[in-house]
Amino acid sequence: MSKIWFITGANRGFGYEIARAALESGDTVVATARRPAQAQAALNAHSERVLALPLDVTDPASIDAAVAAATDRFGRIDVLVNNAGYGQLGYFEEQSPESIERQFATNVFGVFNVSRAVLPVMRAQRSGHVINISSLSGIIGIAGSPIYGATKFAVTGWSEGLGREVAPFGIHVTCVHPGMFRTDFLDPSSVSHGDVEIDDYASFRTQQHAYLEASNHTQLGDPARFGPAIVRLAALETPPERWASGSDALASFAQRAEELTGSAAEWENLSRSTDIPQD
Repeated sequence: MSKIWFITGANRGFGYEIARAALESGDTVVATARRPAQAQAALNAHSERVLALPLDVTDPASIDAAVAAATDRFGRIDVLVNNAGYGQLGYFEEQSPESIERQFATNVFGVFNVSRAVLPVMRAQRSGHVINISSLSGIIGIAGSPIYGATKFAVTGWSEGLGREVAPFGIHVTCVHPGMFRTDFLDPSSVSHGDVEIDDYASFRTQQHAYLEASNHTQLGDPARFGPAIVRLAALETPPERWASGSDALASFAQRAEELTGSAAEWENLSRSTDIPQD
């Protein structure tokens, strides 16, 4: 049976690639974005199976309206892809409280808001798959982007706990950790940088900007291959809780596992010393 997909941020990048792959597999897509006309135009070749809707993940009213329109049209939502978000890079002290709040409002609370609106639909039908787009930065903390990483770590931990809560209702949750992909993520139109400058960080900031500029559109990951991989995940009867997309993300999984195992062994005695003694 073909699936009904509900995708946030579907007008470009990963969201667009996932929508295109789902359509090419014969499924139907509710493509949401702040500017839905872009999504509709980009996916026009499959217009009979696309419903493009306005949605701002920071506006609960627009979320409720989009979910209602989707269910009114198609009667169900089989796959939710929480993709909308943006990167806010820069050193922690060089990011104002206001800019940090905006990053969390989109990357974390926006994911929560959309999921809160869609989960009742999935619970009622006793089936569904929530796919949350996290990041390599949601596995390994990276200097120069701790706030972006914090939002992705939050999504990672929430996804794991949520999946265990909704499993009894036939709903799967998968947290996807892409590595560096050749999208417009690092373009000025997408990425955000710190809005405070501190002299002590000046040289590090210059190095980071040079690295990011050199990395832009030279990344290893192929966005056109990402979408079909997500469609394959959605087709699995038992999808993974976490999935690394790209060899760099795969390496981050191995690195974190090694670090945790090593830390557990090194500090085992001190860790056990805080237990209440057993007679």
